[in-house]
Amino acid sequence: MFGIGIIGAGSFGETHARAIAELKNAKLVAASRTNAHALGEFVRQFGGRGYTQYQDLLNDPAVQVVVIATPHHLHTEIAEHAARAGKPILLEKPMAPNLEECDRIVAAAKKANVTLMVGFVNHYARAYQVAKQVLASGEIGEIVLGVSTMAKTWVEPNRREWHRDRATGGGMWLTAGIHCLDRLTWLVNSPVSRVCAKFATRFHDQAADDTGMISLQYANGALGTIVSVGYATGVTDHSTRVIGTRGMLQMDYVTGVAIGRDETWHTIPGSGLRDWMHEAVVGEWRAFLDALERDSAPPISGAYGREIMRVAFAAEASARESRVIELPADR
Repeated sequence: MFGIGIIGAGSFGETHARAIAELKNAKLVAASRTNAHALGEFVRQFGGRGYTQYQDLLNDPAVQVVVIATPHHLHTEIAEHAARAGKPILLEKPMAPNLEECDRIVAAAKKANVTLMVGFVNHYARAYQVAKQVLASGEIGEIVLGVSTMAKTWVEPNRREWHRDRATGGGMWLTAGIHCLDRLTWLVNSPVSRVCAKFATRFHDQAADDTGMISLQYANGALGTIVSVGYATGVTDHSTRVIGTRGMLQMDYVTGVAIGRDETWHTIPGSGLRDWMHEAVVGEWRAFLDALERDSAPPISGAYGREIMRVAFAAEASARESRVIELPADR
């Protein structure tokens, strides 16, 4: 039975707590948050001991594994402390606000010989798992082009001031649009070799982007487009569409996966789910803990997470400098 500690017992910390409650081989034993009142409410609802300082949680011998779900700019120091404490880490995306800090996190985990997994939850969303299986079967041939969109309300109830400032890792791109980069790259299964991007702040008064379009070229020749929009009002669009040499594939978390061929879309029954996020986070935890039990590499490694961040930061550089950024093979 793994004793789990949640560092960052906020909105997504609650999502993790609900997922952990469904695991047969794990139990929530501790949580930390600097807001003592909110922390008290959290532990009353989900159980475990509460700590206002994460260092005290790391010193709790009952805590064997941690998830870090704090504001983005706080990830690095906490991950380094967790690694030195010998705690395997599930680290929420994005890893950190810059590539140097991503490297520090990966290096700390390697030095301490602790498992580090990055929380790209789309890998465990039912629609994307089904889509990955279809692609692996060769049914739509080789991927030629993909378009992945995340257009959603930006100012949600869980938004905080740090979300609205790029200096603290905020903005639509790093907070939410990065999911599109991850899921398309995972589906294409090839490194990004070139990126060209434009970002803007069109809907909100903030020191971070809320709009972006990113063009990608993959090493295997596939092309990709990412649409990242946090609108003031609109209609949510979480779709991905892939065009292959033998057909098309479209994905949506809720409506599922459809294969397009001969001018007709054929939906795969049971490939979508309304409460997709909960199932995906449960699946993410099962995969992480399975890797710990087997003493094997996690399915979403720190190196993979770092590579996604390298592309994300290159997109920002492309927008700042108004040029295409080449991404040679790294490490």
